[in-house]
Amino acid sequence: MTAGAISAGDTAWLLVSAALVLLMVPGLALFYGGLVRSRSMLNTMMMSVAALALVGVQWILIGYSLAFQPGGPLIGGFSWVGLSGIGLEPDATYAPTVPHFAFILFQAMFAGITVALISGAVVERMRFPAFLLFAVLWTTLIYDPLAHWVWGSGGWLSELGALDFAGGTVIHISAGTAAVVAALMVGSRRDYGRTALVPHNVPMTLLGAGLLWFGWFGFNAGSALSAGDVAALAFANTFAAPAAALVTWIGIEQVRAGRSTAVGAATGLVVGLVAVTPAAGFVTPLSALLIGVTAAGVSHAAMELRGRFRIDDSLDVFACHGAAGIVGAVLTGVFATTSVNPAGADGLLAGNPGQLGVQLVAVLATMAFVAVATSGVVGVVGAVVGVRVPLDAEVAGIDVSEHGEEAYFGGDVASHAGVGIGDSVVLPAAEVAVRVPEHPAARPV
Repeated sequence: MTAGAISAGDTAWLLVSAALVLLMVPGLALFYGGLVRSRSMLNTMMMSVAALALVGVQWILIGYSLAFQPGGPLIGGFSWVGLSGIGLEPDATYAPTVPHFAFILFQAMFAGITVALISGAVVERMRFPAFLLFAVLWTTLIYDPLAHWVWGSGGWLSELGALDFAGGTVIHISAGTAAVVAALMVGSRRDYGRTALVPHNVPMTLLGAGLLWFGWFGFNAGSALSAGDVAALAFANTFAAPAAALVTWIGIEQVRAGRSTAVGAATGLVVGLVAVTPAAGFVTPLSALLIGVTAAGVSHAAMELRGRFRIDDSLDVFACHGAAGIVGAVLTGVFATTSVNPAGADGLLAGNPGQLGVQLVAVLATMAFVAVATSGVVGVVGAVVGVRVPLDAEVAGIDVSEHGEEAYFGGDVASHAGVGIGDSVVLPAAEVAVRVPEHPAARPV
């Protein structure tokens, strides 16, 4: 492929798509924030927002070069560090009709949201500085090489023929796998298994899910990298699969419990979005419906299994992203057809059973690499700064201990004049110390 003249239409679509993916980060913050207890909401939201900014800096300095510079089978290189040597002209390898910077920006959003997804497994007990260090190390040592494997020129999974249209393996399976490892190593919340840990603001979670769906059209359809027929196909599939998954999820709840929940609807919606991500540009809308239905059933079962194994993956990151991502990646090998995208490949139902085997290799390789590497990253973070807040800080609320703020103001701090319910306040350092006393048994894990 050679670079041609810049297409105004393609460029406009990719820039809008990048902005849509950016909106997914506050959407994720609202989705996650509503699911936790009120005393942890700000910390939960900060993990998503800060991750995008921190990883954005990392992406410009070194991440893009490691992920996308044409290189060997495992990693890119260092020639594009600091975006050195990159100009406004198109890049023939990745996006020949848009300025190179547009492609870089679009991919930066993907890198930022991936580590934000992982935060849902460790909310309410992981130190904020520890998460920031984790975000930088995990993105550099895990996300960047994995992105090169799948999407980079010369990457071994790319050369093998693995299909991942918008991030089933690179983003969702990797985030889900890392979430389980991090949850196990950080440990359970103090109240886990002792009391009901219920969402504090379900409408916020529904709003977040809606913003995620809106932004996901840029996530998937933008991955066509042009404003053409494949973008339209991915757009349609990004509507079909989550709609089917949402209907399936509330149906499961209705059959099992006699009622459907708003949290379940929001969860089913996200599960469908995750599952169609690797397949969005390679399958028909009818296949997308089947992918959504299957993913909802598998993810629902995964949540029940997580409860039985008593793994405190707080916001079910593996069930929503890992399990659904696996379903989507595998079913891409079943339903993919070159009749809708000649640049893809035929899957099992189109007469190419070998593609299913390639997809399974990609899933297993991703999970193995991410599991081992994440355990090393969490170990390093724990040794350097400690990963867990002290016991008393966890009991009092991580918002106060880590940020000196509260999302909702009232009760025992109602003496602050001029501040009403729902306002966020910055507490003086002395008051934070009073509200979160040192406990002799409390120590970082």
